[in-house]
Amino acid sequence: MTSSDYRKMLSQLKNNKVKAKKFLKHNKPKDRKYGRMTKKCRICGNTRGMISKYNIMLCRRCFRLAAKELGFKKYR
Repeated sequence: MTSSDYRKMLSQLKNNKVKAKKFLKHNKPKDRKYGRMTKKCRICGNTRGMISKYNIMLCRRCFRLAAKELGFKKYR
């Protein structure tokens, strides 16, 4: 279940507090402190292929698009 689906269902249960509380207990995504899901791309939100060196926090695809603006040069 994606986070957007979880929010849609929660908005439907907002009138019934007991059911909403039980729904959150079982379906809310965990708050991560470490691991792959803690680092997300600033532009697209992707968690794969992250470049976090120099606190860039971009995936490799977005980095290729923004590299010149950030001041990186391609030597080959």
